[in-house]
Amino acid sequence: MELFFLIALTIFIILVSLPILALLYRPSFTNLPPGKVGLPYIGESMEFLSTGWKGHPEKFISDRMAKYSPQIFRTSILGEETAVVCGAQGNKFLFSNENKLVTAWWPKSILKLFPSSAQSSVLAEGMRMRKMLPNFLKPEALQRYIGVMDYMAQKHFEDCWEGKEQVTVYPLAKFYTFTVACKVFLSLDDPKKVKKFSAPFNDMASGIFSIPIDLPGTAFHRGIKASKIIRNEMLAMIKQRRKDLAENKASPMQDILSHMLVATDEDGQRLGDVGIADKIIALLIGGHDTASASITFVVKFLSELPEIYNNVLKEQLEILKSKEPGDLLNWDDIQKMKYSWNVACEVRMRLAPPLQGSFREALHDFNYAGFSIPKGWKLYWSTHSTHKSPEYFPQPESSILQDSKDQGQHLTHSFHLEEGQGCVLEKSMQDWRY
Repeated sequence: MELFFLIALTIFIILVSLPILALLYRPSFTNLPPGKVGLPYIGESMEFLSTGWKGHPEKFISDRMAKYSPQIFRTSILGEETAVVCGAQGNKFLFSNENKLVTAWWPKSILKLFPSSAQSSVLAEGMRMRKMLPNFLKPEALQRYIGVMDYMAQKHFEDCWEGKEQVTVYPLAKFYTFTVACKVFLSLDDPKKVKKFSAPFNDMASGIFSIPIDLPGTAFHRGIKASKIIRNEMLAMIKQRRKDLAENKASPMQDILSHMLVATDEDGQRLGDVGIADKIIALLIGGHDTASASITFVVKFLSELPEIYNNVLKEQLEILKSKEPGDLLNWDDIQKMKYSWNVACEVRMRLAPPLQGSFREALHDFNYAGFSIPKGWKLYWSTHSTHKSPEYFPQPESSILQDSKDQGQHLTHSFHLEEGQGCVLEKSMQDWRY
């Protein structure tokens, strides 16, 4: 009971004090983008997140584009005053002014869940990772894992799909992609250990983009608890791997974990254990969470569009006929999956992109589309201001186009998205062989 009253008092003080502070520190800019900031601190975060929970993430963006401006509008999400920049020209403006007018920015929730990330900038973290892991982050590196992924996919279908009258795709896809990520990043393939390790990841992923209020019962609080559990597990793995490397029981190049333990940066410094743990955790989340969402939506659209499903199946069966019994997929087989690739790209990159957008922070005061953007403001670009826009797609809500020629045209629009904002779906493509 005492805890309840303490929480209630804390919330009351926050709700009373924030409007007063907002009035005292109201910015002097008079030509801010049109829009509203919603409730103090919470802003419009609940609406922003709930449209995604309801399966219509584009609604938050499209409603405000129609109400305020198709180029830019003002809101407050995840505790920050934010200008949402819309359309292809907005994307071009943000990405062409990277580290000039704006820089990449992480929400406070991410910094709390990944404490080592708070010690350096987003740009520095990204550059450091790319320099330390060149052999693992290049597309050519995927070729080494295609057979492994194929074998694991076959085992997954045998264990979890075959003989079942009905399955729930998303949790199965999440476990499959997480299993692949554990194998590739950590050489972890014991099913019991993988299952135990995966348990807290859902809570952590939910906490990443949540309102950063650390109170019992909130998604953010659950995410912090889960991150501590995962980090402790990861630190134990790091300790064991160091021992294995010292005893020549593990190879420095067998996976990303080993490479991180022996690699040095440009100053000859090695990462600390907490830094390695946070980076591996981020790779595990990024390596399985978005891929599992894409696989799920591919299954959804294929089940709704029998003609497209039959075309994909035909292409996969032709590849299967060229293989000897027991042969695993290879890079040449993946290159033959042109129609399947177009279908996956249409789902992944337009109809249901798992990455809805990302944030930037204003480095200076500047103007865009006739409106003032103050230094320190956050900016957000969204896939939905282009990918679901009638300006580019006459029927934006329609499903995958029926023939590959039209589909190719459908995918050639330039939205000025920076390299790295879209990811490939090579792991999911092999599923359609079965």
